[in-house]
Amino acid sequence: MRIATTIFLTDETITPVRLARQLEQRGFAGLYLPEHTHIPVSRQTPYPAGGELPPEYGRTLDPFVALAQAAAVTEHLALGTGITLIAQHDPIDLAKQIATLDHLSAGRFTLGLGFGWNVEEAADHGVDWRTRRDLVRDRMALMRALWSDEPTAYEGEFGSVQASHAYPKPFQQPRGPVVGPRTLIGGAAGPKLFAHIVEYADGWLPIGGRGLAESVPKLRTAWESAGRDPKDLQVVPYAVLPGTGKLAHYADLGIEEVVLQLPPAGEAEVRGPAGNAPGLNAKE
Repeated sequence: MRIATTIFLTDETITPVRLARQLEQRGFAGLYLPEHTHIPVSRQTPYPAGGELPPEYGRTLDPFVALAQAAAVTEHLALGTGITLIAQHDPIDLAKQIATLDHLSAGRFTLGLGFGWNVEEAADHGVDWRTRRDLVRDRMALMRALWSDEPTAYEGEFGSVQASHAYPKPFQQPRGPVVGPRTLIGGAAGPKLFAHIVEYADGWLPIGGRGLAESVPKLRTAWESAGRDPKDLQVVPYAVLPGTGKLAHYADLGIEEVVLQLPPAGEAEVRGPAGNAPGLNAKE
């Protein structure tokens, strides 16, 4: 099983370069970074995990800039977002960023994407909360047009692009309905999410990794009903806190990669356990 990591990298934590080098030296499989452009102080949207919103949410580094630094100082470490808030980006610009990072890292990039939870943050980007899932679907289709081998036009409900020359292309070749880098969708289990995964992704990025024994079979049923090859489905539990028997449980479900949560801290704390927060020494 591949063991990757995620962390809220901020202006107060270990740097991307230092972290990436240590992850690769210690044999970790990858580094995934979250995204928030800003956190409005009005805080009308409750924090999904309950309680006060941790301060690192308003201090996150841009994941693409940070991952580019990580790519430059490693050779094998996989790089990913967990998650990219697609609705908050111009899709033409984002398609170029993603393709460039994937190209320069020789195909090491995973696009973890989601629909967001902070209504105020999305509103500042002009996102209508009620239609954000349709907006993400539309923007992914537009980006696939730009990533296609031949110039391909796209006309969607929320945007369009002319048939264009757009290079570099993502490293990975098209597979089934998916064009672009490895693509995983985050979110809570349910028919709507699973429909998105089946339509334009390689798999699921379930945050926390709970309840998978019940939900993974349902996703597999939806996947196979759509004619997707069962062996191609990827389920990657995300932001998991290490615990006794977790990896064995995931292995029993056919899961081949797990993303462990690291504390948003300085180098000393990230390198080793601090309280109940797992560090790089908590791999097992």
